[in-house]
Amino acid sequence: MLQLSLSWLGLGLPAASPWLLLLLVGASWLLARFLARAYAFYDNCYRLRCFPRPPKRHWFWGHLGQVPPTEQGLRDITQLVTTYPQGFMVWQGPIIPLIILCHPDIVRVVTNASAAIAPKAPFFYNSLKLWLGDGLLLSAGDKWSSHRRMLTPAFHFNILKPYMKIFNDSVNILHAKWQRMALEGTIRLDMFEHISLMTLDSLQKCIFSFDSHCQEKPSEYIATILELSALTTKRRDQLFLHMDFLYYLTPDGKRFRRACRLVHDFTDAVIQERHRTLSDHSIDDFLKNKAKTKTLDFIDVLLLTKDEDGKKLSDEDIRAEADTFMFEGHDTTASGLSWVLYNLAKHPEYQERCRREVQELLKDREPKEMEWDDLAQLPFLTMCIKESLRLHPPVTIVSRRCTQDILLPDGRVIPKGVVCVINIFGTHHNPSVWPDPEVYDPFRFDPENIKKRSPLAFIPFSAGPRNCIGQTFAMNEMKVVLALTLLRFRILPDDAEPRRKPELILRAEGGLWLRVEPLSAGPQ
Repeated sequence: MLQLSLSWLGLGLPAASPWLLLLLVGASWLLARFLARAYAFYDNCYRLRCFPRPPKRHWFWGHLGQVPPTEQGLRDITQLVTTYPQGFMVWQGPIIPLIILCHPDIVRVVTNASAAIAPKAPFFYNSLKLWLGDGLLLSAGDKWSSHRRMLTPAFHFNILKPYMKIFNDSVNILHAKWQRMALEGTIRLDMFEHISLMTLDSLQKCIFSFDSHCQEKPSEYIATILELSALTTKRRDQLFLHMDFLYYLTPDGKRFRRACRLVHDFTDAVIQERHRTLSDHSIDDFLKNKAKTKTLDFIDVLLLTKDEDGKKLSDEDIRAEADTFMFEGHDTTASGLSWVLYNLAKHPEYQERCRREVQELLKDREPKEMEWDDLAQLPFLTMCIKESLRLHPPVTIVSRRCTQDILLPDGRVIPKGVVCVINIFGTHHNPSVWPDPEVYDPFRFDPENIKKRSPLAFIPFSAGPRNCIGQTFAMNEMKVVLALTLLRFRILPDDAEPRRKPELILRAEGGLWLRVEPLSAGPQ
């Protein structure tokens, strides 16, 4: 009978226990895994040699910390894009390569890849998982594809059209507050603070049909949303706290958990209340009642939507999508609006031209509020918004992880497993794409000039199958708010020049301060 001998290890027969064999098998498996990963790493290093890279900051940290999230960091990105206009590679620590994409020809290949080939990189988004669940931002695979198809009708113009009244009402509240503050003349305001509350006010009404009056008095729910955003930003800059088990032991992690519970409880309560309403009425009666108010909110759409097999979203999925829309919708729109007001304050000639366009559109109308058909009648104001989104994109980067090799137009290959960072800010400031990229020039978006450029040169809402599903909603709100603001106020630059600060969205250090001067009695 064949006997197992471990004498070559210096172990006699008694030592040849099942536990020792299990240990040897486990060690062999770990060694094989290590060798496979080491081979894959060195193979990737060899294949990545075709991507240029700036000098490393440190032998261990690589390029980590070399481009800080500050004004200087954005200037450094602009310089890197000028030096490497087709993109470049950086090391996050000793073993994590990132490909930075900043040219439309390269960006197109990755963004146009299917969501299965280039899903979002989990490292950049996992810190939001407890808050947002498996909503469109964080889900992947078949679940993401199914939800994307189911949610697309929620952003059809028939759903968006009634939101115009909500946008008008929310900006009227903002302007009435500004009028009260400006009784003695010009006032100085942090645009982010005021416009963030206004966008949150609009979103609560559009998503939940709930009016918290958050622009006029404190709201626990709104304060919690702002706290979650601040905690997420703070955590992003603390590398070791990206591990959940460590983060949730810290005071900030415990605050984050409490805040998530409060936000989830609010959303769950709205969902259950709406379920009760639906159970008391037929769907036809429910829709007839909604038709009287002329608004079908986001929760209604989520509750009524079905996939191809007639399956509805679970309550957990509805909560995730509603919380995701609330998170993605308030800060990005507030950033876009704040920066376009800043750019128009710095360029009074463009501001005055926008104002005349709005005055001409609304000259025979009382009250002077925006209607759906007006949105297409503001070509120059739209050009000004787009140029501001180019110069100051609210979201400066998005990331994708390649699940298979991706061939670029110039013959280079991005290896499987590598994370690509689509640098929206870098693409928008690439001098090989945009002449004089630091100059604010709305005429770049004249229809004739647009024809000369790649569609991927301008990507404030990302691009491809995972682009922003709510971009029409956001553009509509920005047009309404900007048009009525310029109709009623003159926006003037502050004495101090703002210093840009890329966080979850593009902010300004210490706030984005502008001066506001009333032109009329405000909303009628």
